[in-house]
Amino acid sequence: MPYERHTDGHPPARPVRRRPRALVAAGLLAVLLTTGACGASSDSGGTASDAKAAADHAAGAGAQSAEKPAGKASSAPDPGSTAAVHVIRTATLYIEVENVPKAVAAARGVAVDAGGLVAEETTERVDDTHDTSHLVLRVPQARYDEVLSSLAGTGKLLSRTSRAKDVTGQVVDVESRIATQRASVARVRDLMDRAEKITDVVALEGELSSRQADLESLLAQQASLKDRTSLATVTLDLGEPEGNAGDPEEEGTGFVDALAGGWDAFVTMLHWIAVAIGATAPFLAAAVVLSALWRLLRGRLPRRRTAPRQTTEPSEVPPAP
Repeated sequence: MPYERHTDGHPPARPVRRRPRALVAAGLLAVLLTTGACGASSDSGGTASDAKAAADHAAGAGAQSAEKPAGKASSAPDPGSTAAVHVIRTATLYIEVENVPKAVAAARGVAVDAGGLVAEETTERVDDTHDTSHLVLRVPQARYDEVLSSLAGTGKLLSRTSRAKDVTGQVVDVESRIATQRASVARVRDLMDRAEKITDVVALEGELSSRQADLESLLAQQASLKDRTSLATVTLDLGEPEGNAGDPEEEGTGFVDALAGGWDAFVTMLHWIAVAIGATAPFLAAAVVLSALWRLLRGRLPRRRTAPRQTTEPSEVPPAP
């Protein structure tokens, strides 16, 4: 044991007790080792329990994925498709053209060349003077602006209206609901396979029919959205100028035009005379027949003979006595 030394070099009367640092360090190390061992055992136990829970979760996930149809993974919203923008584009054009049939053929060619189609076409003649046509074109979204420019160049553009509606949220919502509904249908089918009572089977069949109907409705909405977002709709109205019919009347004042007008008036007069004769012909024929009968009957009737009247001549008067 060390002693405290004085400046004079003599040892002290009592020894100085110092803390045994080595012993304290060893004790701390033992405590740490013990604690670490206990922690390791508890950690190992926790790890084992965690591994078991993870295995159970994986097994449950596997069973749930087995209940889902094979197309579930493909029907889930794709991150790439979710990030895409889905827009419905529509446009309405009214164009004045010189010849409606030729313009209709040109518009049909523009739609087909762009990879689209003519969904509706109606052509009619108005007042026997000019034609009009109504077309509904479906063209790909990528060629939408090009098609509008081509159609506007076929004649005189009188009006143009275009709209764009973003339906990205609606598309994503429908896809998510389809995935959920498919999983629901799969669960009901699994319950039907496990059901043992007739009453349970009947109840599950009704539930399955209802959920399948909802799924089909969602699929129809998805198909409609896909069609409207992949193909733009262009409504095209074509018409001919209405003022062309009055120009010849203003310019055509020559002899030929006057002769044509007189001939038309003469033909019209003859037409009305023929109509009048046709209307009175039955009455005239009846009058002729009655007149002939009267003459015939009058000729056959006996004539009455009347005696001549005796007249007194002045010379036959006897003379007075």
